Amino acid sequence: MAIAEDHQTVIDGLLSLLHKHEYFKAVIITTNSNELLRQMACTPVDILFADITMLYRTGHELVNKVKELFPRVKMVALFEKEQQNIVNTMIEEGSITGYVLKNTDKHSITKALENLIQKIYSTDKTLKEMPNPTVRLRKVTPEPSHLTDRELEVIRLIEQEYSNKQIAERLFISERTVETHRKNIFRKTKTNSVIGLIKYAYNHKLVIIR
Repeated sequence: MAIAEDHQTVIDGLLSLLHKHEYFKAVIITTNSNELLRQMACTPVDILFADITMLYRTGHELVNKVKELFPRVKMVALFEKEQQNIVNTMIEEGSITGYVLKNTDKHSITKALENLIQKIYSTDKTLKEMPNPTVRLRKVTPEPSHLTDRELEVIRLIEQEYSNKQIAERLFISERTVETHRKNIFRKTKTNSVIGLIKYAYNHKLVIIR
């Protein structure tokens, strides 16, 4: 799990909660969006627990970047009650997987995270405080499960005509590692050329056709 939050007191509270839970471990903790992306490129996570202003205030830059580079990461927006309209907008756009009020009790947060693992996310307390309690989270069609997040990143960069060296620099890995990823990608997608791989990526909606 990654935590991106502007206030240290909130971070401390989340860490205290997660420390006692056997299923969750925070491996990335930051107050900076650029640092978040850099660390996520090096350290795989399943869930991003982030302050909604960090996700949304920059014109969707962060939330869209996470969706582009790490499509399997489930984003949970942490918000204040007065930000509920922003939450609704992000739900309608399919930008986030879940949401929870900052003043929600610890039990509700834990339960919400457990439900998220099962791809069913909601908390009764939060839904009751939303202007439209019938709102439910949009289901996201999963990517092919045999491709890892890092392999999906490599595919997107290949589609953008990045060389192995450029991919290595972008992802902070060695060229040899990039070559290994390419071999695994071709094997898993049963393709043997870049053209075939890009066609596969388009057909499976792994990249956006520009």
